[in-house]
Amino acid sequence: MSSELMKRIAFTLGALLVYWLGLRIPLPGIDATVWTAMFDMQSGGMLGQANALSGGGLRTLGILSLAITPYISAAIILQLLSMVSRRLRAFMDDGARGRGTIERYTISAAALLAVLQAYGIAIGLEGIGPVVPEPGLVFRLTTVLTLTAGTLFLVWLAGQITARGIGNGIALIIAAGIVNTLPREIAGLLELSRQGAVAPGTVPAIAVIAALVTALVIVMERARRRLPIAFAERRIGTQTLPAQSTDIALKLNPAGIMPTYLAGLILALVQAGSMFAALFTGSDSWASWLRAALAAGTPLQLIVTAALIVFFTLVYTAFVCDPDRMAARLASCGGTLPGIAPGEATAAHLDRVISRTAMLGAVYLAFVMVLPEFLTAFFGLPFRLGGVTVLVLVCVTLDLWAEVRALKT
Repeated sequence: MSSELMKRIAFTLGALLVYWLGLRIPLPGIDATVWTAMFDMQSGGMLGQANALSGGGLRTLGILSLAITPYISAAIILQLLSMVSRRLRAFMDDGARGRGTIERYTISAAALLAVLQAYGIAIGLEGIGPVVPEPGLVFRLTTVLTLTAGTLFLVWLAGQITARGIGNGIALIIAAGIVNTLPREIAGLLELSRQGAVAPGTVPAIAVIAALVTALVIVMERARRRLPIAFAERRIGTQTLPAQSTDIALKLNPAGIMPTYLAGLILALVQAGSMFAALFTGSDSWASWLRAALAAGTPLQLIVTAALIVFFTLVYTAFVCDPDRMAARLASCGGTLPGIAPGEATAAHLDRVISRTAMLGAVYLAFVMVLPEFLTAFFGLPFRLGGVTVLVLVCVTLDLWAEVRALKT
């Protein structure tokens, strides 16, 4: 193992240790013991998943409880806006300078989101009686400043990991947070099995299914659809480049986990909208039915979630892998698809291939995300299993392995 690789690994582990320690520093002005006890009594459902994504910071209510989620939300919002904004799309196509501008916009938007979320948390904590011994303006201000600073610190730390460590810093911090909560989740499941709170055989069945799903994710994330590209002999300046061939590797799921985020956001907005509509109309019967029909694990919720994931995967893939832009770039570089005429014919062929590949990836992503919801309802578990957990851990592990192999060579 080279000294450079050892230095990068040591830096990454040190940065993750700092993150782990930050999760255990409680917010000023709260009674951490009271909060932890209350959280453990109601840690199922979305609360448990949010705690996993925050690295356990929600349960300890530490200074890093917001985790890096505001930054991820800001990045996704800007990506969506770039689909309709030519100015943002121009920045994304402007190389390192444009990426720097987008990064500044993302950090500013992340800070704003963190402030809003932190203020909401402060107000919510003040309404839970003994958790905040001295509520008021001072507590709200310190909570907002502390949580916002914690998020911006994690953004900086993730950037340092990417530049000086191994792997993508943001993905690694998310994965480290998930790993931090896994032992407690597994221990809780085993304890429920010992007490007879879940059906006999549930734990082995979940273990087998988890192994099979993990294997599926590994295969699908590594799978590529390759298109051969031929470059004719061409002259650039005083140099003559010989004819050569290569290929385009199309990933089955170029959208990542963004479709799952958008699907969850749409469902949350529908439920919130039904509540506000009920307040204005004075009738809560249909709103209550809608909220119950879209509750976690119901058949309608599973179907709608799968449909939204497939839809957003196809839309995002069409934006990222634009056939017209790809064909134009190939033509500008002198590249052609064997047996396909350049220009519109190449764009049409790329569109067919990308659409079929993306549909396969969309079905795979929907299956991985919906299956845990179905298993939670089928086994009657008091907590929710998460497909995002498997996707994040597998993808981060594959990226780390690829980077370690590259550094070794």
